[in-house]
Amino acid sequence: MSDPLDTVFAALADPTRRSILTMLLEDDMAVTDVAEPFDMSLAAISKHLMILTRAGLIAQEKRGRVKWCKLQPDAMRSASVWMQGFGQFEPVNLDAFERFLETELGRPTADPSSE
Repeated sequence: MSDPLDTVFAALADPTRRSILTMLLEDDMAVTDVAEPFDMSLAAISKHLMILTRAGLIAQEKRGRVKWCKLQPDAMRSASVWMQGFGQFEPVNLDAFERFLETELGRPTADPSSE
């Protein structure tokens, strides 16, 4: 995946990785603390963390002997901007639109249930 947006969405597609991001909203965490609530090996958690790191969603750094994870919220910006593009239109209320047409045209519109 060469497109950064594809990489971010692929990382967000997994519920474990989304849970990890939610945990990191609170504060930086050691890798072992990230792994604690999950019923999987430390190696499996490390793979999830690597995917999040490659997507730019988290950063990992060593502090002494402990590896820490930190949320990188700016990495979600491009995904957020892309998704907001779909929110620019209000949902259409078809019943209200039908009433509007009746008022404007001065005649009832066809009743789909009578067809």
